[in-house]
Amino acid sequence: MAALTTFPNINVLYNAYVGLRALHAEDDGLICPDVGGWAETKYRLLALYDALFSTGMKNKWDQRVYIDLYAGAGYSRIQGTKTVLMGSPIIALTVPDPFDKYIFCEESPELMAGLKARVERIAPAARVTFVPGSCDTEIDRICAEIPKGSSSNKTLSLCLVDPFDFGIKFETLRRLSAVFIDFVVLLAIGMDANRNYDHYVDGHSTKIDEALGNGQWRERWKAVGVRRHDFRQFLATEFSMSMASLAYLQKPLDRMKLVRSVDKNLPLYYLALFSRNEMAFKFWDDVLKYSTDQTNFWD
Repeated sequence: MAALTTFPNINVLYNAYVGLRALHAEDDGLICPDVGGWAETKYRLLALYDALFSTGMKNKWDQRVYIDLYAGAGYSRIQGTKTVLMGSPIIALTVPDPFDKYIFCEESPELMAGLKARVERIAPAARVTFVPGSCDTEIDRICAEIPKGSSSNKTLSLCLVDPFDFGIKFETLRRLSAVFIDFVVLLAIGMDANRNYDHYVDGHSTKIDEALGNGQWRERWKAVGVRRHDFRQFLATEFSMSMASLAYLQKPLDRMKLVRSVDKNLPLYYLALFSRNEMAFKFWDDVLKYSTDQTNFWD
């Protein structure tokens, strides 16, 4: 990763690109799934990170690739309102210095159709590959679409992993990790971990085993002897340990962004960066600090 001084001024970029309403969109009549009010927190943070990453890496790598494993329809609407937000694919397509290639995977045919139509309208010149189906079953094709890196074609990818729940398959990330790639992962373990706690801990479900890439976490959880209330923190730490097994730097919980619900302030998920380069975390920390300092960032 490049030194932070190669990135544009974060305050200037926020005001010009991420600002209070910059990610709001007009209803275009296409499919537009509802999301909670907390989604704006996620999208604004992703927008700032995407923009800084794409600009900062522009002159350091020959190709920059953006991968979205759960791409959705490109737009979403905050539930109970008329506010339409750009989703992660459109955010990535409209950064000041666009990526060289985009790979969008989406399982729902309806959402994929909406995404394609929006991409064709908003970024018709972008180099985009659409992969219909589950990212887990289509991982061979996703990997094949990533340009092969070499000494004369240095390729760096940024992959967003944003599932609806803690349904990540760690094997999918392991496959992708064979190339130069950073991950931004949404660990949706807030409500899910609490609601299904007994089902997960008693071993009747393999969902967390697949997300973490191992089944030994239950023994470690029982050995810790902490409260059920701490289960989500435990799982986030376990996931970080799993990523460390792929040579990613393991970071504590305070280097993740905990996002809470708008109405009841309940913990919903962690947004975490996983990279093999320490400099990436210095940049990530700046983004998290800036987003916390800017009260409008969460409006």
